[in-house]
Amino acid sequence: MKYSYLILIILVALFAGCNQSTNSEKSKANKIVIGISMLSMQNEFIVNINDEMQKKAQELGAELIIVDAERSPLKQIEQIESFIAQKVDVIILNPCEYEASSPAVTKALAAGIPIVNVNSATKIAPTAFVGSNDLESGRIAMRFIADQLGGKGNVVMIQGLNGQAAQIQRELGAKEILKEYPELKLIAQQTAEWDRSKSMDLMQNWIQSYGAKINAVFAHNDEMGLGAVKALQDAGMKDKVIVVSIDAIADALQAVKKGHLDATVFQDARKQGAGAIETAVKIAQGKQFEKELLIPFKLLTKEDVDSYLK
Repeated sequence: MKYSYLILIILVALFAGCNQSTNSEKSKANKIVIGISMLSMQNEFIVNINDEMQKKAQELGAELIIVDAERSPLKQIEQIESFIAQKVDVIILNPCEYEASSPAVTKALAAGIPIVNVNSATKIAPTAFVGSNDLESGRIAMRFIADQLGGKGNVVMIQGLNGQAAQIQRELGAKEILKEYPELKLIAQQTAEWDRSKSMDLMQNWIQSYGAKINAVFAHNDEMGLGAVKALQDAGMKDKVIVVSIDAIADALQAVKKGHLDATVFQDARKQGAGAIETAVKIAQGKQFEKELLIPFKLLTKEDVDSYLK
């Protein structure tokens, strides 16, 4: 009897252990897996979006597979193909380019995997988009310049990476405002590829070419805006030139507070990152979701920047 009782206890324990293991495997299998391809982890604003996605995923119990496309659309397409092979539940795409990254969206949809674009658009419409209207940011920045210059003067525009949605739309938005001011002239525009040092080099060249003719600079992001500020400071021209850029990264907020950068247009990385994960999870769970979640921009000057400083 003793042996029979002991065997019975062992069998119950083994069954309980197997049941726990099965439940654990089921729990793991039920976890939502999201594949994420980011434009570039060398860009502070993109890193901020990434950080917020990780926080929200942890809160919602989703598993993330995050890869860096390093600004290469071809690499991004390969990453999406890898996610398809891994059979992730949802893909989040932070596109490198408007047209060149579009095949990534096409491939995901053809494979039956929902895809959410975050921060930037593609020519091919994804399942959902979470970001901001970049036309709006270009309008806000150029309207600020027009107001500061009284509608008269010469402007240079430092563009983002050519072909990316933000570059295209911020340029279009700025030019919409320029049309309203015939005496506000765009005398030069060129890409610095979202990069601070490239922007500094470009601004130095423009200073040599145009000198005191430059009255204002519109940079498509803060990294490039700060590069322009440094070049103007080195040339002893910053006090005479208005500089406005976009994103409200930490360095830019400090520069606005110190009066080095005249304004930055706040783009909410927290809401974009969290919103992308929330949307992806809703899609995976078969719940209703917004096909387009647009988060507003806001102009920040020295007077109102303090509340945005961490």
